[in-house]
Order: sequence, then structure tokens, then C-alpha cells
Amino acid sequence: MTTCPELDPAAPMQFVINAAAGSSGADARRDVIESVLQARGRRGELHFCGPAELARVAHEAAARALSTRTAVVAVGGDGTINTVAQAAHAAGCALGVVPQGTFNYFARTHGIPADPAEAVRLLLHAAPAPVQVAGINDRVFLVNASLGLYPDLLEDREAYKARFGRSRWVAFCAAAATLLRAQRQLRLHIEHGTSVRTVRALTLFVGNNRLQLEQVGVQPPSPPGGTPAPACVTAVMLRPVGTLSMIGLMLRGAMGTLGEAQSVERFEFRHLLVKPTLPQRRRGMKVAFDGEVTTMRAPLDFRVLARPLYLLKPQPDESATEGAHDPEGAGG
Repeated sequence: MTTCPELDPAAPMQFVINAAAGSSGADARRDVIESVLQARGRRGELHFCGPAELARVAHEAAARALSTRTAVVAVGGDGTINTVAQAAHAAGCALGVVPQGTFNYFARTHGIPADPAEAVRLLLHAAPAPVQVAGINDRVFLVNASLGLYPDLLEDREAYKARFGRSRWVAFCAAAATLLRAQRQLRLHIEHGTSVRTVRALTLFVGNNRLQLEQVGVQPPSPPGGTPAPACVTAVMLRPVGTLSMIGLMLRGAMGTLGEAQSVERFEFRHLLVKPTLPQRRRGMKVAFDGEVTTMRAPLDFRVLARPLYLLKPQPDESATEGAHDPEGAGG
């Protein structure tokens, strides 16, 4: 584990903002951030960029944050936060988050307010704390990574949002449409510890966020009182099912009882190696991580990373005195 970075309050925080993610709100974001900084007598450097430049700008901002003993701050949705977190983790600097997404599982889990002004105010007096992160091949993920049906669901969800707007209801309708027409099956060779097996599945989902897993009913077991939670992530595999069974699974997911379904398998791990058994998969597999979809070459190496991410988050005494933003009491 690396040493927790020390912060210099006089150094300007490095804000990375994906201007293309709701570009009409770029000026509003600037005004909110600058007004909070000015009111608190603090400084910040704001870096606006498009999606094609986001990774480069994030790495440059993270390097500057490390050299000046400050934090790099992601302002945006899950994809932006993931990209900036990747840079912060590689550099070893602290990460701050001003969430702009729909679900904001990562921010909610760690008590980060959804209101931008409140989130920026929190950054100015929060301290970095180690947070577990996971990896798939050379990518960091904070919330989840998956292959099969789930990446298809995310692509359909983005198409629905582009047509009907951003809301949880639109996301739910997109998910329902994707699930009801699910046909493609995965044939996977899985190595988990000393276990090696071949499985058929509609999707393999790996969760690194207890809040999201709890909401659908596949959360890992809670450790005994006072015992630290083990460093692991949760794999969820959905076996091939018919349309009626799929409707039942959708209802179970909505009611938070998905883990009770016979067609759903769940297990915890620290390291998992996944290889496709079909020859055409050698060209690459469609993979989703933290809301972004890309293609990766097999094998897929899922693991808990030994080095944590240092996140600016409320301290325990602040949560008690100011009111926690995490009513579920979830941990990352």
C-alpha cells in the first residue's frame, strides 16, 4: 500500500471537466466551482475538454496535482470519474469527485453530495482515505465491470437517453427492452482460485460497489461485527433463460431479491481469469466498466488491486455531525 498523500491547502485543486457531457452546462459548472472556491478563499484550476482529450488531460492534471500536493477532481458522470480515477490511481495523488450522473453509486457510497456546490465545499475540508478499486486487464473500475448482456444494456440505455432524455425511468425502460430480447450466450472458461470450469451465461457482472449490489439483492455477506470486510469483489452470472423467466428476473431485480433466483450464481473473489471458448472471440470481447463500453482482448483478468485509490470523502465525525449522505450505510 502506498502512503496516503498529504495535501497543501494553498495549492490549487485540479478540476477535470468533460465539456461534452452536457456541454450546455459547462458555464454553470464553472460558476458553481469558482463561486465556492472564492467564498472559501481557495484556488482551483479548471480543465475543460472533450471525450477524445479526457484521458490525456486527466493524466496531466493528476501529475500536476501530485507535484503540487493537491487533488485532481473529476466533474461528471461515471465515465468521466472512471477516467480521472485511472489517472489519479496511476499517479498516486488524491481524487475528488463532483458527481453529475444519474445513479452516482460511487459518490453515494462514499457520502459525496449530489449537489455540485455541496460536493465542492466538501472537497475543501475532506481528507484522503484509501478506497478499494478493482481492475480488468489494464483498466481500473470503481463500481462494476461486465461482459455479455450488460454491455448491450448500457449501449441501449445511451440510445434511449439520446432520444428520450436522462432519467431513471428511461434507464429502466431501456433495460427492460434489452433484457426481453436477450439471445446471445457466452461460453466462458473461468479460472477462480483452484477451480477451473466452462460455463454458459448471458452475462458476467463483477461488482465493486456494495450499494449497487444491495439494491438488486446480490450483495456479499456482511462480516461479523467489528471485523474488517475482506478485500474482494462479487461476480454475478446469469444463466440462459427464456422470456418468462427473464421477466421474473426483472421483477426480482426491482424488488432486490435477484440473488434468490436459481438461474443466478454469485461468488466472491480476489482474482478471476476469463477466456472465451468460441474462436471468433479472439478478435476481442465487448466489455463495460463504470458505464463505458469498449472492446478488450482475451483473456480478461479481473482482480482486486493491491494499491488503493485515495479519495477525498467526509470523515466519520463529519458524517455524524452534518448528516450522512449515505443512508444505506454502504461501503465501497
